[in-house]
Amino acid sequence: MTLSLKMALRSIGSNKLRAILTMLGIIIGVMALVVLVSLVSGATSSVTDTISGLGSNLLTVTIEEDKGKPVDTETLETWLDEEETLGLIAPYISDTAQGSGSEGSGSLTLYGTTAEYYDIQGLQLSMGRWLKDADQENHSYVCVINETAAEELIGYTDCVGQALNLNGTKYTVIGVLADDDNNLTRVFSSGSMVAYLPYSSLVRLSTTAPAEIESFYVSAGEGHTVEEAEQTMTRLLMERFDEDDEAFEISSQDALEETMSSVTSMLTVMLGGIAGISLVVGGIGIMNIMLVTVTERTREIGIRKAIGANRRAILTQFLMEAVVLCMMGCCLGIFLSWAILQIVNTVVASLDMSFSLNLPVVLIAVVFCFIIGLVFGLYPANKAARMKPIDALHYGG
Repeated sequence: MTLSLKMALRSIGSNKLRAILTMLGIIIGVMALVVLVSLVSGATSSVTDTISGLGSNLLTVTIEEDKGKPVDTETLETWLDEEETLGLIAPYISDTAQGSGSEGSGSLTLYGTTAEYYDIQGLQLSMGRWLKDADQENHSYVCVINETAAEELIGYTDCVGQALNLNGTKYTVIGVLADDDNNLTRVFSSGSMVAYLPYSSLVRLSTTAPAEIESFYVSAGEGHTVEEAEQTMTRLLMERFDEDDEAFEISSQDALEETMSSVTSMLTVMLGGIAGISLVVGGIGIMNIMLVTVTERTREIGIRKAIGANRRAILTQFLMEAVVLCMMGCCLGIFLSWAILQIVNTVVASLDMSFSLNLPVVLIAVVFCFIIGLVFGLYPANKAARMKPIDALHYGG
């Protein structure tokens, strides 16, 4: 075995350019497999960490059909008073509006909600205050904006008390939200201008927002789990909507994580399959060059057999060469994958994302390359081992 390895390395070293070109298919296949799967894994980890950072104590309820029994803020308050498994409830609606301030104008995403939204979503203010119950009850023309909106429309973030026109209606800025990557709403609206208004105020401002509540967030009460809160909400909604479980939908952070995991797993398998095809193509290239090598070394095979080399020794020699070619290509592919991921990390450093070699994928690549070397090297090696010494010695190629 050691002698076969030395002969394989000597043969590869005598044709360096051809060996590199032969390994190119394996190198590209390994890079495709390792880099793509590592990128998906890193992106998935970043999104999952963001979702996990929001906590698992939150339910999102969407009412599809109110059955003539619409939910309002009084209904939510009644549920909250009667059910100890429920902690906080915050209705919300969204819309868009054209906003203008002292320094500019542009389109904003509006969220109408109540005071509880601040705690249930874990928001943070950089200055000013959040919405109060009195703002909701009085339909106050006040708003809380994010830093992007403050800078774009007013010109600076210390803008509490400044006026902001939304669709021609004057609102007073009472607070500015601090940037926070752990808030899912702001993660997906990063770089956009956002304003939070009292729920009742946005209903008046919007021409499309319904007066009745169609969506709201629920957190579990102190000492209770989110599963208990979900069971309570399911019971309350089933009672209200005549036992019709299709009239509403309840989702949790855990469900979101499971969905994300399912999607990324499918994506990983698909990308891995595509990269696997690249490796198979590389294996075909290795088999092709090994057939050429066997033909070129026919007289050498005849001489070795004439002086006593058996079929197994010849088979091992050429099979070892094919496997060594594959494994060298695999090692180069892994190294280049690491280098590419380092470059990607440098490029996306500002996005708080990091990518690293996925060890299980690296191991899969190594095993797969070894198998490819065996499978695609077996036919050329067997062809060499089956040659008759007299025919090989008389070969004139």
